[in-house]
Amino acid sequence: MSILVENLTKEYGSQKAIDAISFNISAGEIVGFLGPNGAGKSTTMKILSGYIPKTSGTAKVLDLDVSKNGLQVKKRIGYLPELNPLYTDMYVTEYLKFNADIYKIKDSKSAIERVIAATGLKVERKKKIGQLSKGYKQRVGLAQALLNDPEVLILDEPTSGLDPNQMSEIRKLILSLGKDKTILLSSHIMQEVEAMCSRVIIINKGKIVADEAVSKIKKRLSNGDKTTVIKFRDSIDVNMLLKKEGVTSVTRIEDGTYEVTASGTIDLAEILFKFAIASNTIILEQKEQSESLESVFQQLTKND
Repeated sequence: MSILVENLTKEYGSQKAIDAISFNISAGEIVGFLGPNGAGKSTTMKILSGYIPKTSGTAKVLDLDVSKNGLQVKKRIGYLPELNPLYTDMYVTEYLKFNADIYKIKDSKSAIERVIAATGLKVERKKKIGQLSKGYKQRVGLAQALLNDPEVLILDEPTSGLDPNQMSEIRKLILSLGKDKTILLSSHIMQEVEAMCSRVIIINKGKIVADEAVSKIKKRLSNGDKTTVIKFRDSIDVNMLLKKEGVTSVTRIEDGTYEVTASGTIDLAEILFKFAIASNTIILEQKEQSESLESVFQQLTKND
């Protein structure tokens, strides 16, 4: 087991930032750690990386108790915090060499060249970090996290500040790293999580509210309903469509285009096909909509 968390709690005075949470992550998994601001994501990641101590419970990384073997854990993981701390007066390669020396990496030159190539820093390598854009500063932080070729990567908002092209490049990098590393990452960009992670853990108000495969959680929370966006050649009688068995809602998007929802027990495609014939029209486009990870997230973390 790469990461094991059991009844982990962190208290700040009378406030519980995380409240007896438990989960585990196997080797080679890429897991999304999601939650609203203040839910406890960063606190959990800081405890797993040995950055802050727990109040109670168990936090193990690579079978090592973080509170007892903090130094050994730090040698074997890569950590990119949400607020990426960098020495802005240092040059990119100088900063990476500084970190390589901390890790006591023997062939630091090769390690630096490897992470610079992986994170796309070649064009900016001779600049001071303070001269870089936010996106490139984020790349420097990610390069630093990869220097020691870690077995486990803990990434808190790794695509923060990146433009769409940079996001795509970092996503490809994370997916390639996931072939032989365990990755726990947080993000507020649900499409990114859905593209990279096969499993998500959702935390809200310090408690785990979901922990399962992305496909399963979306299916479970859809209540079995089916939604289809359909475009007819001609205008239709919405009330007539609503009278069809199982159809629960019809929303007009634009002329001829509607979003139709029905209970999961009926064949919605067949109903729409027969309705089009009866209405003397034809179907121009039809696309089944699945529950989005974003809507699932909203359901599980909405305010009481």
